[in-house]
Amino acid sequence: MTPLRLLYLALAIWGTIHPMYWFITWFMENEWSIMAMVDAWHVNAATSGLVWDLTIAAVALTIFILAECWQRRRWLGLLAIPTIYCIGVSCGLPLYLFLRSSPSQTT
Repeated sequence: MTPLRLLYLALAIWGTIHPMYWFITWFMENEWSIMAMVDAWHVNAATSGLVWDLTIAAVALTIFILAECWQRRRWLGLLAIPTIYCIGVSCGLPLYLFLRSSPSQTT
């Protein structure tokens, strides 16, 4: 495995663990309420801006992944889409780059 692929994998793991630590901590303090988290995301203009920034990035990344997988007919990259919305862009993007850069994925 190349150093670049290892870096992508490490970033995907970090992008899973680090945000999830904060999300789980928050949920444990707030009785696992999804609606309370949504409210917290929009507590002020700065947090609303970050939510929209990440939402737009997630949609753009999803469209990019779909287009690339369709064009290249390499469907393994589609596994990154659920991670974008269930974990975050911080996991989904490096995971996709890791999957895309595998030797079987090169053209």
